[in-house]
Amino acid sequence: MNPYKTVAFHTLGCKLNFSETSTIARLFEEGGYAKVGFNERPDIFVINTCSVTDHADKKCRNLVRRAKSKNPDAFVAVVGCYAQLKPDEIAHIEGVNVVLGANEKFNILEYLDKQPTEGVAHIENGHIKEVKDFIPSFSAGDRTRTFLKVQDGCDYFCSFCTIPLARGRSRNQSIAETLKVAHEVAATGVKEVVLTGVNIGDFGQGKDESFFELCQALDQVDGIERFRISSIEPNLLSDDIIDFVAASKKFVPHFHIPLQSGSDEMLTAMRRRYLTPLYRERIERIKSKMPDACIGVDVILGFPGETEEEFMKTVDFLKSLDISYLHVFTYSERANTTALRIEDVIPMQVRQERNKILTQLSLKKKRAFYESQIGTTHTVLWEASEDEGMMHGFTENYVKVEQAFDEAKINTTEMVSLDAISKTGLVSIGLEADMMVVD
Repeated sequence: MNPYKTVAFHTLGCKLNFSETSTIARLFEEGGYAKVGFNERPDIFVINTCSVTDHADKKCRNLVRRAKSKNPDAFVAVVGCYAQLKPDEIAHIEGVNVVLGANEKFNILEYLDKQPTEGVAHIENGHIKEVKDFIPSFSAGDRTRTFLKVQDGCDYFCSFCTIPLARGRSRNQSIAETLKVAHEVAATGVKEVVLTGVNIGDFGQGKDESFFELCQALDQVDGIERFRISSIEPNLLSDDIIDFVAASKKFVPHFHIPLQSGSDEMLTAMRRRYLTPLYRERIERIKSKMPDACIGVDVILGFPGETEEEFMKTVDFLKSLDISYLHVFTYSERANTTALRIEDVIPMQVRQERNKILTQLSLKKKRAFYESQIGTTHTVLWEASEDEGMMHGFTENYVKVEQAFDEAKINTTEMVSLDAISKTGLVSIGLEADMMVVD
């Protein structure tokens, strides 16, 4: 009989990681284990790592130390992207029992008897080129929203990115198999599904099925009120997809479209598959079809060779676009990426200064988007809030609304009118209740 009975999880990184952690948690639950909080005294700790966030090694070490402080006798498993890329590094962290790579993490129950040898954790980590299976996943624990993994891996090999090395080639299940998982999600009672993956627009990889066809099929799933596309490359965001979302009653007018740079020279150096004219065209088509659409943008600053002139091209390009907010990333060097071969490294102080400029621009863009929504009416999906006595929700186009807590409204939708701006954000007088839209 296995001596372990309780398990806790901690996830670093993206929405895809969270959906996969939930799948791993279900494996434990099916195996007879009870899921508990990370700060309790579980028998097993599972740490799902990320290779994109900065200081991955430091974060992993801190979490292992935290786990061991809660239960010195606990079994500690480190899995995920960083475990695939740097297994030896993790294996030498004191307190780690097993390190599992991209595929092996889904067989974690098979490795719970592994113990460190001479202070080095046991490693199960196949070569990433051998990772071909697609493991369907969806997040659990949130009463209102689920992240549904529809695709994994990436074939793009951008010069700054380690994800293809951590997750392998682009792959997915068929539309029919994906729909089966979507029906499972619908049965849980959640109202909103966020489609996630590494490069979801590449669904089908140019074969018999496409992401557009997947969206059409998901639009027919009963029991789910909203589908939200988490992030999609501009070169894969077709006119068909944009026009479909504009006409759909379930796919919401919210797009997150990575840009990375407003300089065509930088985009070429980054090995991106588009230039700024195409990106502008995508934004303009969305806004022409859905004037109230929310558009988020990823941007990387401080990439090698980004002179002040090239950086200002990004600033000016972003200012000229009708977008709603930015996700700002400061470039950091990643082992085994081709960007390391580029000379003219940008000093960290300069990178930090540029980060501040783009962060301020993001705040202005978000404020302007919220101002543009004054006088409009939207549907809010209510969810619990971390602030005591309050609840919040998001409109279809991702405006955050807050009001006094009402248990009966959790996981329900309500029409609201967005009427005015206060110091804390947008004050909204709903059709049935007073509420506030917050930044």
